Amino acid sequence: MTTHPEPRLAFRHLDDEEWIEVKAQLHGDRRVSVWEKYLEWTEDRLCLYARYDPGMVIERHAHMSDHTIFVLDGEITIGDRRCTKGMHITLEKGALFGPIIGGPEGALLYEIMMGDPRAIPADKAAHEAFCKERGIELLPNPPFEAPAWFGKRLD
Repeated sequence: MTTHPEPRLAFRHLDDEEWIEVKAQLHGDRRVSVWEKYLEWTEDRLCLYARYDPGMVIERHAHMSDHTIFVLDGEITIGDRRCTKGMHITLEKGALFGPIIGGPEGALLYEIMMGDPRAIPADKAAHEAFCKERGIELLPNPPFEAPAWFGKRLD
């Protein structure tokens, strides 16, 4: 846990942050991705702005922390649940959800994770089969810089 001599007040503007590609797939000849902007990333919390390209598929998984998601624009489907603009999703640490599929126009999300944000896949083989049936080629996770304390990605 990060400690400060006195409570910290911090400001970040979305326009000052770069998009980072964190997941990628090929849908035919089209690269489809999840992009994130990190507004706060400490050992205590991760606050991010995410963009899902249309049709992006994220495997069923859980996180090693409590996690909230707010759909700002567009839509995603989580399992059988369509989540449109204005939807708030609460996931307690270890709660499984997914697959997550970006809607026809994609989606913009605001997410907060309280603690270790790493994803734990539920069933990689099932996800690979799900994508193969749909002609989706899974690509390796794009490299990105994480804080020194952040462990190895599990997804």
